[in-house]
Amino acid sequence: MNRYLKNLNKIEFVVTYACTGRCKHCSEGEHPSCGERIDPRIASDAVRKIAAEYDIKTVMTFGGEPLLYTDAVCAVMTAAKELNIPKRQVITNGCFSNNADKIREVAGKLAECGVNDLLLSVDAFHQETIPLHVVKQFATEAKNCGIPIRLQPAWLVSAFDDNPYNVKTREILGSFAELNIPENEGNVIFPEGNALKYLAEYFTDTLPENPYTEDPCDLRCVSFEPNGNVLGGNVYERDIMEIIKDYAP
Repeated sequence: MNRYLKNLNKIEFVVTYACTGRCKHCSEGEHPSCGERIDPRIASDAVRKIAAEYDIKTVMTFGGEPLLYTDAVCAVMTAAKELNIPKRQVITNGCFSNNADKIREVAGKLAECGVNDLLLSVDAFHQETIPLHVVKQFATEAKNCGIPIRLQPAWLVSAFDDNPYNVKTREILGSFAELNIPENEGNVIFPEGNALKYLAEYFTDTLPENPYTEDPCDLRCVSFEPNGNVLGGNVYERDIMEIIKDYAP
């Protein structure tokens, strides 16, 4: 076992960088409307191999908008379910189709493949370009399928700051009251990508801590990019366990 990953307990997949939103707070910058996605077979195989060697507690898929490629999400989550990995998480903006039948179908597939923690990104930034009624329709279908769902807002400066964006976010969250969906604490926006470009006036010398930074000498999470890049290697070119074995900070 690689000593730099001795505490590894999470696997995450950036399914795609393609997205249906054009959010000015996005740390990744501008997203295409379509693009590369993680290979479902290779991704699910990686989950099985890593879980055979490490005590994995969480498998997560996100993007971009991961549900543009539901097949990849379901392949990963099916493997996690079969391995009894406790938390099987999807982060989504809830907008991948305007078709009611398609929305219902995707919600059913997510329930069937074992998703048990659905984080729905809703806030002033997402709702500038993503129709709220579509998101609510997806949330309703997911609830009807029995998927545990939470609202995941992005806060500017802090969750307690009364800037116009946060005021709008609270209004949007309040509109979900009728659906009785619990609200997660969300995250504070970090100044990278679009956030630094469009929201620079809100960042001072005291910056929020980057929530995605890990100690490279004690990695707790293995993160796959859509092109297969992971830990300085590429899972399309080499076996994931060889990449893990050879990893060094």
